[in-house]
Amino acid sequence: MADLPRPGDEPTPTDTARAFDELTYQRAKAIIGRYPQSRSALLPMLHLVQSVQGHVSQQGISFCAEQLGLSTAEVSAVATFYTMYKRRPGGQHLVSVCTNTLCAALGGDLIYKKLCDRLGSDGKPLGHEQTVGEPGATGSITLEHAECLAACDLGPVLQVNYEYYDNQTPQSAAELVDALRRGEKPDPTRGAPLTDWRTVERELAGFFDDLPTSAAGNSAADETLVGARLAETNGWTAPGMPDNADLPPVPEKK
Repeated sequence: MADLPRPGDEPTPTDTARAFDELTYQRAKAIIGRYPQSRSALLPMLHLVQSVQGHVSQQGISFCAEQLGLSTAEVSAVATFYTMYKRRPGGQHLVSVCTNTLCAALGGDLIYKKLCDRLGSDGKPLGHEQTVGEPGATGSITLEHAECLAACDLGPVLQVNYEYYDNQTPQSAAELVDALRRGEKPDPTRGAPLTDWRTVERELAGFFDDLPTSAAGNSAADETLVGARLAETNGWTAPGMPDNADLPPVPEKK
């Protein structure tokens, strides 16, 4: 369970200022400037915090609250609701194994068990959102089982730092995490070259060191495009909206 704040745990403004450098404050202002209401910037702000600290700390909670004019309770409510925000320091890589229905039926549960055993130590398997290695150090991995990763046509799948590795088996997944532990960065099946989790968190906040490289790579697999290609070959199109469609009335604005 995530560590929750206790009375007396709130960082002081000085503590928060020490935790984040001037560049982070500049980036926070840039994020806020994208939105007509500053509170709308909270999600990318939390990604920015994670890119700096490797998790959402109490200092990070206070930082977001101060910048956005929110209470720390409001920020904590969001940070503890979404699983993409981690409350404990994580590894260089986040490995997410899909264990939802289709991937599980195709072997996702076996893959997750294999990785728990592979990354565990002293006969004890690694658990959900636990980290092997020193958090943030080269080769360190945080493992999690994830709900649907939206790649059912390529299951079982896993992600490393949200990049896809499709059509996995327990053995191929084990070989992948072994390579990560050695400091290697095997190419994903689709998408951009693999970097590390903090870099991806910074990109999710909207800041790219090399946007063309980050946007490189084929984002769609052949399996995903089969239906579209069949439709194009056969001239199939979806029916258009009829002119006399009986649509429900638009509710009045309050």
